[in-house]
Amino acid sequence: MSSPHRRYTTLILDLGDVLFRWSAKTNTPIPPRKLKEILTSVAWFEYERGLMSQAECYKRVAAEFKIDAEVIAEAFKQARESLRPNEEFIALIRELRRQTHGQITVLALSNISLPDYEYIMSLSSDWTTIFDRIFPSALLGERKPHLGCYRKVIVENNLDPHLTVFVDDKFDNVTSARSLGMHGIVFDNQANVFRQLRNIFGDPVRRGQDFLRRHAGKLESETDCGAVFEENFTQLIIYELTRDRSLITLHECPRTWNFFRGKPLFSETFPNDVDTTSVALTVLRPNPQLVSSILDEMLQYVDADGIMQTYFDPSRPRMDPFVCVNVLSLFYEHDRGHQLPRTLDWVYDVLLHRAYHGGSRYYTSADCFLFFMSRLLQRAEDPAVQARFLPLFIERVKEQVGAAGNSMELAFRVLAAASVGIECPRDLEKLIAAQCDDGGWDLCWFYMFGSTGVRAGNRGLTTALAIKAMETSLAHPPSPALSAESSVRLESASPSASSSKLHLPKTPNKLFAAVPRPLSPRIRLGEFLMPWRKSSRTNLNIPVQS
Repeated sequence: MSSPHRRYTTLILDLGDVLFRWSAKTNTPIPPRKLKEILTSVAWFEYERGLMSQAECYKRVAAEFKIDAEVIAEAFKQARESLRPNEEFIALIRELRRQTHGQITVLALSNISLPDYEYIMSLSSDWTTIFDRIFPSALLGERKPHLGCYRKVIVENNLDPHLTVFVDDKFDNVTSARSLGMHGIVFDNQANVFRQLRNIFGDPVRRGQDFLRRHAGKLESETDCGAVFEENFTQLIIYELTRDRSLITLHECPRTWNFFRGKPLFSETFPNDVDTTSVALTVLRPNPQLVSSILDEMLQYVDADGIMQTYFDPSRPRMDPFVCVNVLSLFYEHDRGHQLPRTLDWVYDVLLHRAYHGGSRYYTSADCFLFFMSRLLQRAEDPAVQARFLPLFIERVKEQVGAAGNSMELAFRVLAAASVGIECPRDLEKLIAAQCDDGGWDLCWFYMFGSTGVRAGNRGLTTALAIKAMETSLAHPPSPALSAESSVRLESASPSASSSKLHLPKTPNKLFAAVPRPLSPRIRLGEFLMPWRKSSRTNLNIPVQS
């Protein structure tokens, strides 16, 4: 099954400090901080735009910073020689290309002078083979973060910015990319960026399913104290979400169900409960006569207010609205919801007054309550119940869309919203972005053990919820596609405006014909410099003008 999330088609990478590492520490009087100051000077910016030669740039920088030009030349020679390809990143791009069957376009867009570009092209690395095209600022005549730089690349490659991912180590450059509709990633931490790129260009559904299969039969729950234990409840929810019995392990109960499969955590014995029993009978669908007799038994555990209690044990009077919703789901599925009118009234009041916010005695999340409510409304076919609950439920779901939440809460929210036709693409995109390197989603606290305050969760549950949320929903781009008017604006920005709004020729292959080429005594503009030619060579013999 293909993933329902938005498919990005293009990846644009910076070179310096992203695909290449270098050191500003040299054996010259210029300290690293001063060297980086020079890199942000106006003269250097013009040099990177190809508007002056290296010698002229060094002369201007020497005058501005009062440093001998020869010292500057030596410092940058040493800094240039420290450049090394980021082989881990190069390997990741190859991995993404394989996973997408070559369906992504990979471009480089870098603020770089012609001599520096000549140097990195001469390195004994096959880094150029991961790119379809390379765009150095010295040939574009523009540099990041000016919008004209991005617009040239967009038009020349006929890109949809909303389907383009841009990676750069500079916030300003990423902000400009985002302002044009691209998905911008700041290269601040390599592991984090790698995870984001795998999540964006990989198939999150397939990766999540692979995680579940690898851990089939071992998807156990864990407390916030690190204790791993065996229970039935979460296994049943995972089964309902996946319909794959091979993923879970259950301790089959002949009649009513116990939360724990093995030894209880906090006592020698633990009574059966209506929550686990309700979910089990709803999900597993046993013999209707057996279910009917269990419902009769459950009705004996309604208190004086008409509220269903949690345990099949009169010595443990506990009530929880989340539990009551699951009980009502079972009763309505068997057309007996009318037997719990005051429990239904209480659940309505909880929904009306938002009493589920902050969780309950046994559950931690408002989104979990709304998810349980969606299960109830899918089973309660009584027109009176639908008329009473549905408008309020829709209102409460809309309130929750866009709220802060962990991976489990986002998945609960997306599923609850989808049940009534509400789309929450931002929440879904956050959920997809939270996928871990191993393909699963993180451990989130699903419930609490009453007065102990101990919380527990299950990565298998979070992952199953995330997969179901993605399969159920469709993420829309965060902003509308370019209109005809904005496309014209992009292609024909006024030449009289600022330098970031350059007139772009409509014929893409003529774009670079209009870019002025600076003269350099050491550079002959050969094929290796042309950004529109994809290199497949691992070693490049750079021709130097004699």
